[in-house]
Amino acid sequence: MTEPDLFSLPKAELHLHIEGTLEPGLAFELADRNRIPLPFESVDHLASQYDFTNLQSFLDLYYATMNVLRTEDDFAELTRRYLKRATEQGVRHAEIFFDPQAHVARGVPFEAIVDGIGAALAEAARDQDVSGGLILCFLRDHSVDSAQNILTAALDRVDSLIGVGLDSAEVGYPPSLFAAVFDRARAAGLHAVAHAGEEGPASYISQALDVLQAERIDHGIRAVDDPRLVEFLAEEEIALTVCPLSNVRLRAVPDLAAHPLRALMDAGVRVTINSDDPAYFGGYIGDNFVAVSDALGLTALEAMRLAQNSVEAAFAPLDRKVALLHEIDGWAKQAGVPLT
Repeated sequence: MTEPDLFSLPKAELHLHIEGTLEPGLAFELADRNRIPLPFESVDHLASQYDFTNLQSFLDLYYATMNVLRTEDDFAELTRRYLKRATEQGVRHAEIFFDPQAHVARGVPFEAIVDGIGAALAEAARDQDVSGGLILCFLRDHSVDSAQNILTAALDRVDSLIGVGLDSAEVGYPPSLFAAVFDRARAAGLHAVAHAGEEGPASYISQALDVLQAERIDHGIRAVDDPRLVEFLAEEEIALTVCPLSNVRLRAVPDLAAHPLRALMDAGVRVTINSDDPAYFGGYIGDNFVAVSDALGLTALEAMRLAQNSVEAAFAPLDRKVALLHEIDGWAKQAGVPLT
């Protein structure tokens, strides 16, 4: 039997920063449109900077490059291009992170961000039957007051969001700092997720679950350092939105062969595969599936289960999730994947 096409495997993407889809070519297009100088000589020069030693070295470039995003049309175009590439790699539902504090601080109106991304999502739903939603992420290395202020602005547009999250530099910024912010967000009916256990310790994962009442953990790979936590994640069916190529590029793991994804899967944890910031980390979601399959020897059935996990963990309506799970079953039948 030929190997099934993992790009065509229907899947949900649950850990995707829209700013992290800013490819060098589009960065220069938007810089020209908005008359913003970039500190790089060319597209190739910018691309050559994508060699990171840790999370902070990536964040420095990430925040510098996003300076070209200024208008509603900019955010719409950024999202359209992501969705085009993602759908080519099997994405049928996308829950998109965005970092409004980083944009509002540059004078970009909050409404321009959510309306631009939202317009592209609406187009994808109408034209490609791709569903999705927006998750507002608080920058954990900014003040709690800043997070509260952006949440206040967001609550005027709460219908534009499905949830809140917590991202940016992890070490030294435990989830517990943001307990009051998450309390307000949950009271407004928003789902809660949080980055934890990428560079930070397993205890950050426990804090995100206990204090923030996070429904999913973004990254979460350091859970393997705490067997009791792994057991809890498996028993409670708490999903981890793992980003394998990102973990390698940011030196959280030495290589994919050493990635704890296999151990987490074997322990019964609901693991999902995602691309994080694909323009910077060398691969979109299908690329991650293929790379992990090659490095860890995943079977087609295991890849299918990872896709099912992503749908089951999504904040989508039940009827949409059922439809997507049927699509995955159809892929398996067409690909001749043995289901036992």
